[in-house]
Amino acid sequence: MKISGVEIRPGNIIEYEKGIWKVAKTQHTQPGKGGAFMQVEMKNLIDGRKTNVRFRSQDTVEKVRLDTKDFQFLYAEGEDLVFMDVETYDQINLSKDIIGDAAAFLQDGMTAVLEMYDERPISVQLPEQVEATIVEADAVVKGQTASSSYKPAVLDNGVRILVPPHIASGTRIVVNVYERTYVGKAD
Repeated sequence: MKISGVEIRPGNIIEYEKGIWKVAKTQHTQPGKGGAFMQVEMKNLIDGRKTNVRFRSQDTVEKVRLDTKDFQFLYAEGEDLVFMDVETYDQINLSKDIIGDAAAFLQDGMTAVLEMYDERPISVQLPEQVEATIVEADAVVKGQTASSSYKPAVLDNGVRILVPPHIASGTRIVVNVYERTYVGKAD
């Protein structure tokens, strides 16, 4: 579907210069002289490059729809992650780079959503929150009684986060995967 350059919004997936790009930020600018334009910051979903482009109202771009499919994480094999299609049981190997830092939160059997373009996976979305166990938590520093004081802790997957002072080693907690923050105690 073709859209005008000034109709581009953050989150749109567009085809530009034979690449698939995700729009991160847009800024509509109307200079005193000349026509208005949209300053667009976007990231290439295939190779990770970032760019800034000016689109005028007469420019058109192709808006792309990505297919989404549920996959189950099976295991890690070196630098690759192995996922299985929950409908067809086909297995697919993906590089850890496609997930980024969130790969540390992958758990066996976890369901992830793969975004596909022309049957080719270009991004993986993990659940927003996961449960993890604290394996190491620093002691509370005496005199730190302010309610906003947090202490460092290490999760069972090796990730370091900040937790409230009352959380001890061995506690199961809920963690936000993409922000790496404490959400609450697990049930």
